Order: sequence, then C-alpha cells, then structure tokens
Amino acid sequence: MKKILVTGGLGYIGSHTVVELQNSGFEVLIIDNLSNSTLDALQGITNITSVAPAFEKLDLRVKADVSDFFKRHQDIAGIIHFAASKAVGESIEKPLLYYENNVSTLVYLLQECNIHKINNFIFSSSCTVYGEPDAVPITESAPIKTAMSPYGNTKQICEEIISDTCAVSDVRSILLRYFNPIGAHHTAELGELPSGVPQNLVPFITQTAAGLREQLRVFGNDYPTPDGSNIRDYIHVVDLAKAHVISLKRLLSEENASDLEVFNIGTGRGSSVLEVIHAFEKVTDQKLNYKIVERRAGDVVSVYADTVKANNVLGWSAQKTMEEALASSWKWEKKVRNIT
Repeated sequence: MKKILVTGGLGYIGSHTVVELQNSGFEVLIIDNLSNSTLDALQGITNITSVAPAFEKLDLRVKADVSDFFKRHQDIAGIIHFAASKAVGESIEKPLLYYENNVSTLVYLLQECNIHKINNFIFSSSCTVYGEPDAVPITESAPIKTAMSPYGNTKQICEEIISDTCAVSDVRSILLRYFNPIGAHHTAELGELPSGVPQNLVPFITQTAAGLREQLRVFGNDYPTPDGSNIRDYIHVVDLAKAHVISLKRLLSEENASDLEVFNIGTGRGSSVLEVIHAFEKVTDQKLNYKIVERRAGDVVSVYADTVKANNVLGWSAQKTMEEALASSWKWEKKVRNIT
C-alpha cells in the first residue's frame, strides 16, 4: 500500500477523502491542528472503514515542526493538501490570518516535497479563483479575475506557487477547483461540523432546523437571478472525495498529460439559496425560519461548473443528488444533536 499524507484530514472534506482513500487500499497519514475539526472524525473514519488512520496533531505554520515531521516519515508517495482556513467572510475580517494559514503552510510543504522527492501533490483549490465570472457554466480556461476576498486571493496565490514549483522541480500536481461541498456520509459517522457560527449555507440550515440558530439569513434577494438569491453549484462531499482518489491514481500511474493539471469539481448545475432552502424543507419536512437581509461582502452572483473536462479526462462525474445531500446533512445534524 502506498502511504498518502492528508493535511487537514480530520476536516469536513479531508475526513471523507480519507475514507475513500482507505476504501481504495491506500495507507493514510493525517496531519491536522484541530483548529476547525475534532478527534471525533478520526473515530468516524475508523468506524466506517474498520481501519484507524495514523494521525499527528501538527500546526503547519511552524516550519521546524513540518521539517521534523518529514524527516520522520520518509515513505510518503503523495500529498493531498486540505489544511487551510476557508470562510470568505472571516477572511475579509482577518486577512493576515488567511495569508499565514493558507500560503506559508503551502510553501513549507512544497519545500519538503523537493527535499524528500515527494512528487505527487493534489491541491484543494476553489471556484473562488474565478471571481465574478464573465459567463456560466465556468470552464477551466475561464480567466482568473481579481479575487473577491482574501480567501479567494489565497487560493489564486497558492495555485501560482504550485505552478511555479512544478515548472522547476519534479513535483506533479493536480489542482481541484471545488464548487460548494454539502452533505454527509450516509452512515452519519462524518459530516460538516463547523466550530462557531457556520459560514456555509447547509450547516446553517441544519442548525436552524435543529434549533441551534434562531433564524437563517439569506444574504440578498435582489441579485439578477430567477428568484433574486445567489446561485451556486452544490456538490455532495462524497462525490468530491472520490475525485481526489481518482486524481491521485492519475498522478501515481503517471497518466497526467502535464506536470500541472486543473479540474473543476462540481455538478454542472446551479441552485439558488432559496431553492436549497425549499428543497431541504421538502426532503426533511422541516419548516425553516429564514429572513432576507442585506447582501454580504465578497459574494458573487452566480457560479456553477462546466465539468466536461473532469468527466472526460478524469472519468469522474457527480453521482449524488441535492436531495440526497440535504437528507444526509440532516441525518448527521440529528445524530450530533441527539435529535430523534
């Protein structure tokens, strides 16, 4: 079994990806600083796969600790890098935190890749690199616009750093530009559990339905969309996790067409905020208390993916529906909150 390092592997997307890696026969080593995750995810992974992945609590911002880690682990075949801060709103309030967490940690990892000849690197990127797109659906060749937030800017910078590194080293990388991950594992052993107030729509929906939040805010209903609310491409987290495994296998088997490849990972369909709310109400029979409020800084109008490249080149496509994702999210929320 090849050993794969997963940074941020106890986070929402990372933990689901660890499950898919272990189910595919990989040995997984997780680094996480537990800043937005808990050890419960480690138990959830173990319960699902019957395999406990190796785990080290480590802050990737501490360069000496990163260097020491790689000296102790000489047999890593590839890295999937999730560890990053990811909330658009928070990044506007705390830009330096985002540049430190997201950019410096990537530099330290890539330096170790060069030192220890780890040549396979998958990066957790984002559709935010496209900014306010000229047209939808968005293809991978769409221009990279001025970022709408420090978070989006960190993803642009990180992509540039990886591109520059691949050009002058043996590192091969696949950048996966996610759209909006939602849902939970069907076992309800893993799901999205943000610390503090949720920054993403679906956990705010489920927490409102569970009574943790008094009211769900919809940021604007005057956008140029059919119902006035923002449109996003919501992809089930399990489908997203599977895309990482397929991408990793592509690099390990040297099937990549170039040293740097980019793929959009989404469903190819756009859904408005209000559509998601109404779909949740229908699937779960839960009435949501929501209110239209002012627009939120950093939000773009409409973003959804053109997934033709991922479909044809990776052989990957989203399989799960919005309804499946929302039902699994509610199942997870009820388990976490002990709601019958």
